[in-house]
Amino acid sequence: MNKPKVIVICGPTASGKTALSIELAKKINGEIISCDSMQIYKYMDIGTAKPTLEEQKEVKHHMIDFVEPNQRYSVAEYKKDAEKSIEEILLKGKTPIIVGGTGLYVDSLIYGIEYPEIELDEEYRKQLEKEIKEKGLESLYNKAKEIDSKAMEKISPNDKKRIMRVLEIYIATGKTKTEQEIESRAHEVKYDYKVFAIKMDREKLYERINKRVDMMIEKGLIEEVQNILKKYDKFPTAMQGLGYKEVVEYLEGKKTKEEMIDKIKMQTRRYAKRQITWFKKNKQTIWIENNELSKILEVIN
Repeated sequence: MNKPKVIVICGPTASGKTALSIELAKKINGEIISCDSMQIYKYMDIGTAKPTLEEQKEVKHHMIDFVEPNQRYSVAEYKKDAEKSIEEILLKGKTPIIVGGTGLYVDSLIYGIEYPEIELDEEYRKQLEKEIKEKGLESLYNKAKEIDSKAMEKISPNDKKRIMRVLEIYIATGKTKTEQEIESRAHEVKYDYKVFAIKMDREKLYERINKRVDMMIEKGLIEEVQNILKKYDKFPTAMQGLGYKEVVEYLEGKKTKEEMIDKIKMQTRRYAKRQITWFKKNKQTIWIENNELSKILEVIN
């Protein structure tokens, strides 16, 4: 039986995914579903490089701007919401195009991974935070590596959120993240995913990242962060996001403006490197250079 076709455009940050996906959507009568763990948040437009309102008018976008910055949003929720959007688009007779650089979100869809809905254990979370303070993040990283070395191959020693997640899944379910993924991958995937990733010369990519960060500051990233902090009593979850936590450090007087900008650039370059490593592990990915729209059209037609 022919499965409905769903296009995926992924790759590192600042590689031109938005522009390419809009061009593709116009050619194939498509609608875009964001696959970005930061663009889901309201009021966070500049630092997440959200498609502009003009771009969103050109092509309909889903899964952008719908979560409050102080709310938690899991991969399991993303998968459920994204598949709902896929169905809506298919019912209109259009082609869904998944666009973004959050590897975990991409994998949840293309491999049909069912992540369990785990209740947050506040006590265990406090325990982990305490251990980080006393022994450093490396201690948790090593602990997670002992529990699930396979999952940790894809996780950076600096990625606090994902390291904690590996430990929390194991404590809550008694199974490792890898075991759960293997079990859920046994189910058949509902759609025919065609996965493309943008490949770019490292120097050129880093140059684009640096320029983008400068532009974000010019457009008002600092003011954007200030407005969010004014809006919420509790420190927003989303402020841990790349670019945002560095601005918070600057506002708290822990960094000068120049140090903040340099740190955002450095952390974004590191993140791009991790994204490239992640997408290289996906065997079905077709790598495209210079945003080759013609190659995508050739494969999907």
